[in-house]
Amino acid sequence: MSTTMPATPSPHASKLVLIVDDDTFSQELFSEMLMTLGITDIHTASNGRVGLRTLAALPRAPDFLICDVFMPDMDGIEFLGELTKQGYQGGIILVSGQDITMMAIAQEVAVSDGLKMLGAYTKPVPLSVLSETLALGATVG
Repeated sequence: MSTTMPATPSPHASKLVLIVDDDTFSQELFSEMLMTLGITDIHTASNGRVGLRTLAALPRAPDFLICDVFMPDMDGIEFLGELTKQGYQGGIILVSGQDITMMAIAQEVAVSDGLKMLGAYTKPVPLSVLSETLALGATVG
């Protein structure tokens, strides 16, 4: 007689994540990485303005946001300002394929505005770093 143990659910299984990035490849890569970590409730937006519309349409606020700093129309810095006005309480991960100095400034401003910054990374972000950051964010919040 053999018994199979039920699969252990991911600690992230019930998490909702919004990826705000103008690069479709980055959206797909982050989505695949999140699914590898057991997160399946994933939404994407191509810039901050679309991100705000997506936020408004979601059934609840995302547990985590992955946000590119440099995007057309409304960049990540403007988007973070709007999150502050809305009182967003979830964890935020900033990413950029460009200027790390500007990303550090954006992170400092977000923290001083009371947002819960989990990290700022250059793309591509390794899966291990994303996993550790989300685990940290789950314990901080």
